This record gives sequence, C-alpha cells and structure tokens, in this order.
Amino acid sequence: MTEVLLGLVTPFRDIVTAPAFFVEVLIGGIAAGLMYSLVALGFVLIFKASGVFNFAQGVMVLFAALTLVGLMDRGVPVAIALALTIGVMVALAFAIERVVLRPLVNQAAIILFMATIGLNFFLEGFGEMVWGSNVKRLDVGLPDTSFKVAGVLVNRLEMAAALTAGILVAVLAGRALRAVADDHEAALSIGIPLKTIWVVVWSVAGLVAIAAGIMWGAKSGVQFSLSLIALKSLPVLILGGFTSVPGAIAGGLIIGVGEKVAEVYWGPLVGGAIENWFAYALALVFLLFRPQGLFGEKIIERV
Repeated sequence: MTEVLLGLVTPFRDIVTAPAFFVEVLIGGIAAGLMYSLVALGFVLIFKASGVFNFAQGVMVLFAALTLVGLMDRGVPVAIALALTIGVMVALAFAIERVVLRPLVNQAAIILFMATIGLNFFLEGFGEMVWGSNVKRLDVGLPDTSFKVAGVLVNRLEMAAALTAGILVAVLAGRALRAVADDHEAALSIGIPLKTIWVVVWSVAGLVAIAAGIMWGAKSGVQFSLSLIALKSLPVLILGGFTSVPGAIAGGLIIGVGEKVAEVYWGPLVGGAIENWFAYALALVFLLFRPQGLFGEKIIERV
C-alpha cells in the first residue's frame, strides 16, 4: 500500500523538481487537444445543423490527407494540390447531401447514423483503391526539430500545428458558423433550403478534415490509423457535450493535456500506453456521472 501511495505522489514531486519538462508536456498536450477540438467541432456543427452524428468524420480526415499527399506524389505543386483537395472535399459534401442525406430526410436518427457508418467504410475503401494503403510522408515545409525557449524544449512542427488548429478553432467557433448550426430552423423559415444548410456544414467538416489530416499526417505520416486518431474526438464530445461549441474546445484541451500528463507521469506505474485509453476511460466516468457533458443541457423526461 505504501508503494502505491508513493507511486501516486512521485509525479507531483517530479513536477516540482523539473518544471521545464512539465511545461513541455503541457505544450504537447495543448497541441494535441487543439487538434482534437478541431475535429470535434466538425462533429458538433453537422450534428446541430442536420441532426446527424457523422461517424465518418474520422475517415474524412484520412481521405483528405490521402488525396492531398496522393496529388503531391504525382508531381502536383503543393498549392494546386491543396486547392484540388478542397474542391474534392466540397464536391464530396454535395455528393453526400444528394446521394445519402436527401433520400433519408425525415427518417429516424439511427438510420442517418447507420448511413454515416456506411459512408465511413466506403470512403476508407475508395481511398485505399485510389491512393493505395502504404504509409505516405507528408512534407509541409516545417522540420520536425526543436528549439529552446527559457529552458523549455519546443517542437517546431507541434507549435505550428497548435497555432493552425487554434486559429481554425477560433474561426469555427465564430458567430457566423454557429448561426448556421444553431438557427437552421430559422433559416428554413425564411426560405433557405435544407440542402444548402447541409452542404455548407458538410463542406466545413471537409475543410476541417483537410486541416487535421495535414497536421497529423505531417507528424506521423499519412496512414489508415489517422481515422482512429480522429475518432479520439468522440470522448471529447462526451466531455464537452454533443451540441456545444465551447464544450468541444474545453473537452479537447482536457483530453489532450490529460492523456499526455497521465502517460508521462503515471504511465511507468502501469506499464505505459495510458495515452491510448485515457480519453475513453475519462469519457466513461462522465457517462456515469454527467452524461450530458460539461456544457450539454440536462435532459429531463417525464415518466
């Protein structure tokens, strides 16, 4: 028992004795958390605007990254490849609205959810067929090197990813896009077609997927595990609330920082790999005690 207590206390002692290293861990956690928040916002906007939980958001990140790096590998300049990838993701939004969503208008939510699961497997298989399944290197022009600031080691690639994600999160959390999601019924009442709203939010989700795919792909290579990394945003939604934009941001930061701190300071006590399951364990606790999330509205049903 004494050894267990000592093990739990040791990380706090390490934080005090090595504060610079703790700041480095925090920076890494914030960078990861902002990227989780970015993908989570794609989930939130689609869910609020169309009532669809888009299970395919993770594979959209993979598909966008595969398209970009596939075009670059074929000799297309970076700027043109990025523009073409944006066009592909917007075209995908139009196709999803026309082929998947429009025929299912007024159907039960579970049917729409199952449709996005089908879309998930289709995009994964289609991406593999077109671009191949090998791990691809994505060079965004930033070396994966580090520099010191006040004794704190900062990774250039992580810092660039964090700044990019932070800017995009701020833009997506802005009033214009929130209005598209929050007030779609008002938009319908003044004559804006439902298909237009759906195309807009799915296009935004596609742009989010491009940004997330670039950042994760540059760090770990473009590979099919990217879709699983993006699904780490599901615990973020559980923490923050499925309909809350601020919740997606807060949840992402909590998950990102929490998993990095747990992995570095408590990982050795349990043999490591805490980072792989920390988010899901924390989400389970929230489901037990606060299922609506930090910013979600509590559902009260009369019996």
